[in-house]
Formats: sequence, C-alpha cells, structure tokens
Amino acid sequence: MSPDKAIRGTLAVYEIYQPLLREQRRSHGRKIIVTPPLFPGYLFVWVVSGWWNARWSPGVRRLIMDGLLPARVPDAIISEIRSRERGGFVELLKPRGLRPGMRVRVISGPLSEQIGMLAALRPHERVLVLLQLLGGQQRVELARNAIEVIG
Repeated sequence: MSPDKAIRGTLAVYEIYQPLLREQRRSHGRKIIVTPPLFPGYLFVWVVSGWWNARWSPGVRRLIMDGLLPARVPDAIISEIRSRERGGFVELLKPRGLRPGMRVRVISGPLSEQIGMLAALRPHERVLVLLQLLGGQQRVELARNAIEVIG
C-alpha cells in the first residue's frame, strides 16, 4: 500500500497503523528533521471483516496475502513496534559506534559496493575511508550514512 495521506483517508473506516521514524539529516548545510515511515510503502490495516473493500480502496496497490486471505501480523509484533515509540516515533536500536580500523562497505554514491577500512571519524557526520582504487590505496571522505560495517 502507498502510505500517503490520501490513501490513509480512503482507509479511514479501518484502524490503520503506520510507524514513523524521526531522523536528523542535512539539507543544503542545515540540519532538518524528517519523519519517514519505518516500512516505506506499507501500512498495517486492522480489518475485522470486509477486507476486499480495503483491497479495492483508491490508491491501494495490493494487500500482502497469505493464500487466499490477507496476511495477519501477530499482535505481539505490533505491540513490540509500538513499545519502541517515543513521542509518536519509533526509536531503533543505536548501531554500535564506528571505530578506525573497522572494515566497511560503501552503500551509496558512485563508490557504492566498494569495501575498505575506516581510517578516521570527521566532524559534521563525515568519515575517512581507505579504498583500493586506481591501483593503490586512496583516502576518500564520505558521509557517515554512506557506509556500513561488515564482518
């Protein structure tokens, strides 16, 4: 399902749940707060009866099915997600801190999928990574969210 406001409006007769995150990002050098969905493109819809009406609501692409009926997410999972909410936003576990010497993979940008070693943490959410490029080891400065720890 597409989670935009129009679709939430068409599903107003159902109880819906769209867990949101709260993230701080930089845009044009300024810190901004954005609230993307935890599961982009999906809503949880509690349907007692008449699921076919939800299926054919304007803007709904499809329901996730379990055979001939919509898939049911156990209440315990929804409760777990809700228990992580603070002020209406889901707080995910913080990743362990980055340390120089860790093996990392670039996950975005033109160097995506390159593997290297974290050389240093820089100010303003930046990192310095050593990558094997152009026949040698090159220092590349990247956004902190452009890498992930591997191994």
